[in-house]
Amino acid sequence: MLLSLHAALAWGIDSLFARAMLFAHFGVFLMWQPLWRGERSLETRHAFVIIVVGIMLTGWSNWWLMAVWLALLFGLIGGNLIGSEQPRQRTAAMLGALYLLSLLLIWVVPHLFADQRFDEVLTGTVRYGLLLLPLAIMLVPAPASARSSPLTVDLFYSVMLFLLVTGLVLGSFVVKQVSHGNYPLALAQSLMVMALVLMILSWLWNPHSGFMGLGHLMSRYLMSLGLPFERWVKALADLAERERDPSRFLALAMQDMCALPWVSGVIWQVPLGSGELGRRSRFQAEYSFQDVTLTYHTNWPLSPALLLHLKLLTQMLGHFYHAKLREEVQRQNAYTQAIHETGARLTHDVKNLLQSLRSLCAAVNSSGADEAAALQGLVRRQLPQIAQRLATTLDKLQAPGQTASTQGDAATWWGALIQRYTRNEIKFSTVGEIAGLMLPVELFDNVAENLLQNAIAKAQQHAGTQIEVAFSADGGGTLRVCDNGAPVPQSIAVKLLSAPVQSSQNGLGVGLYHAARLAGQLGYRLELAENRAGSVCFRLTGAGPVKATSAP
Repeated sequence: MLLSLHAALAWGIDSLFARAMLFAHFGVFLMWQPLWRGERSLETRHAFVIIVVGIMLTGWSNWWLMAVWLALLFGLIGGNLIGSEQPRQRTAAMLGALYLLSLLLIWVVPHLFADQRFDEVLTGTVRYGLLLLPLAIMLVPAPASARSSPLTVDLFYSVMLFLLVTGLVLGSFVVKQVSHGNYPLALAQSLMVMALVLMILSWLWNPHSGFMGLGHLMSRYLMSLGLPFERWVKALADLAERERDPSRFLALAMQDMCALPWVSGVIWQVPLGSGELGRRSRFQAEYSFQDVTLTYHTNWPLSPALLLHLKLLTQMLGHFYHAKLREEVQRQNAYTQAIHETGARLTHDVKNLLQSLRSLCAAVNSSGADEAAALQGLVRRQLPQIAQRLATTLDKLQAPGQTASTQGDAATWWGALIQRYTRNEIKFSTVGEIAGLMLPVELFDNVAENLLQNAIAKAQQHAGTQIEVAFSADGGGTLRVCDNGAPVPQSIAVKLLSAPVQSSQNGLGVGLYHAARLAGQLGYRLELAENRAGSVCFRLTGAGPVKATSAP
């Protein structure tokens, strides 16, 4: 392409040979051009522009037209130079840009002046010296991967280089015409003025005196070009707070997207389904983020700034959509966990009731005829309490989200507890006066049953274990259950009351975990007060007398 251009310009542009070379040059340019790919079909308007440019180059012999054409080629090759990754490609592009700039300033621009004279040295240098630059490009080998890769041109850099060269040519022309001096001096003056302007612009692009700079202003302009980005993001965030369902959230977000003036339609594809809004057009762009795929249809071709906007919007929409999916999974897990915890708590309550029934049955089997009256009194006292506790358990099964806090007399509850656990290894004691004290009976029943059942299981495994149960009116009722057995292992004690203990051999920790949660809801605290060999104590205490209120 450059060799045919050199043949057309180095020996003048008025001959038929020069026009033929320009025609050949334009044909090779169409094969080289980086604007349209070879497999792409040209539209009618683009084909018309190509025909008009070809007719002008071959039919209108004018140095001004040649100057504009060379500046355009310089901008295209310079834009390709910015995007080149291979060193050899960059070398070839630099040689081509140097040749075009030299030919423009040394040969084409001087022909714009009617009184310009060319000596033999300058003519020989242009005709034969500059020819070495295009020939040097042929000596630069290109790797096989680069030959098949399409050329990429940065439109911004190409336009900037075209304007710089055009400003240099016009500046030199104006200075030469106004000063009536020689062309090299006018060119040098234009270069100095342009260098000064570039230095000022480079300082204004990123200054250090508090001014944000042209670079920041331009970036902010490009980021907000054609799209109210902040307003759309705020609307998306508000929609995420209002809508919980992921599919409906995505559909409503697509409606807001279609409200943008340059969007005609949107198609989305997710694993849970797909949808389409608006109308399709011949201009479209597709972006994917994880498993969310969006296809945007627009009313006109998209600029690089809008393409960047679409990519950012797709990523933000994908993040919000996956957050909605995670929220839905968490709600399902919370529901499943609530069912599991309710079942575990009620299972433990039923286990305690079953243990009480077994104790009552054991008392019946071991009693003789002379103990019939005492046994009848025991059954008369125990069975109504067991029936009441079973009814309470069934009520919790029917309404698992409610926490019962029925208030009862502390002395009555304490007497019933002593009657249920008439074992030799258990000793009951009270500290101070408990008459007239009201407390949440279910909570104290739950905690006492869990603590005593665990202590009894330990006593059955280790002979000689003694259990002490103490109750006082301090803090609205304080229950203390101690044994002189082995301490709770440290690995279990760390999370005994804060989480279910999976490594327990007999369920230790599941009932206490739910009992501790129930105590916290009612204003009490269950804690492992002491944990050492010979003294393992659990304590349930509160901040003061608790009135009969429904827990939240």
